[in-house]
Amino acid sequence: MTKWFEHRLSVGLLSAAAIAVIATGVASAQKARETAPPPISIQKQGSFAVGGTVLGDPDTRSLHCDHGYVDYEIPVNPRKINLVMWHSAAATAWLNRWDGGEGYQSIFLRRGFPVYIWDGPQVGRANWGCTESTYKPGIGRDQGNFTAWRFGAKYPDFFEGTQFPKDNKEAWNQASRARYLEFDTLENVQLQSDAAAKLFDRIGPSVALTNSAGGLRAIVTALKTNNIAGIVMYENVGYVYPQGEGPGTPPNGFGPIEVPLEEFKKLTKFPMQMVWGDNIEKAGNYANSYKLSVLFAEKVNKYGGHAQVFKLTDAGLKGNTHIPFADMNNVAVADLLSKFLAEHGLDKR
Repeated sequence: MTKWFEHRLSVGLLSAAAIAVIATGVASAQKARETAPPPISIQKQGSFAVGGTVLGDPDTRSLHCDHGYVDYEIPVNPRKINLVMWHSAAATAWLNRWDGGEGYQSIFLRRGFPVYIWDGPQVGRANWGCTESTYKPGIGRDQGNFTAWRFGAKYPDFFEGTQFPKDNKEAWNQASRARYLEFDTLENVQLQSDAAAKLFDRIGPSVALTNSAGGLRAIVTALKTNNIAGIVMYENVGYVYPQGEGPGTPPNGFGPIEVPLEEFKKLTKFPMQMVWGDNIEKAGNYANSYKLSVLFAEKVNKYGGHAQVFKLTDAGLKGNTHIPFADMNNVAVADLLSKFLAEHGLDKR
């Protein structure tokens, strides 16, 4: 065999290999396009501030502060009821799973719901407050998040079967950065609910989807507006009760709040669901929070309301954390929400 022939044969083999690689790449790209979800058709999107006050003289020296901030997307042919997603730690948890997969915002836009992502006064994108505050770096907050969000009972030991992507270092990095300052005081509950009531009055009938301390704020908001069509609380940690019918514990930043019975009865006018994940007894103070959710539901239903405490484990979902809508099985969690909305006529077009 001549050197020239050997050279041509080598070139031919390399070319064939290159063609095979290209063909494989094209096939993979085609497969990805075929399996990827279809584009979301949005007819309107934007953002605005709502509520708040003005310090000083608007004509000379002033400061607009204590407002809330919301961004929204409305799909083509939307359903009549909006979803307002209200997190107490960071709005990013509604936008995607911890591993970067599709989050609740996109899931429910695909299902036809207008979606509003809310930051209450003094936090997140609405952090210009009318009162002074200080920030000090808290070394160890990452590990505190680990247990508070019930990834495990002790850092870095994840619960077995957890729906957090524990082997994904970038997911833990993203979770560790998904926090902003919170003001867990009853004064802040009233401040945020004042602004949120104006939001609901502006956008009309909506279901509040909340997580953690956001739930208490949504409940109090419902006492100030008639446009809450329902509340679904993921792992709520604070409640409102009729006067004299609360748990009898001293109030702190997470309640309890007691109000006159006639005011409390406003909470009986729409359906509510309190959703809980897995390993409740194994980390943090969630066992007590769960008991308080049962007490709250009993009081609402006692006066003719429709409140339900629901464990995801009862639906066969295992390993869910304090933020189940960002977990790896968030589509299954979303399906249960869609079922709840349909059962109460909150998904009509």
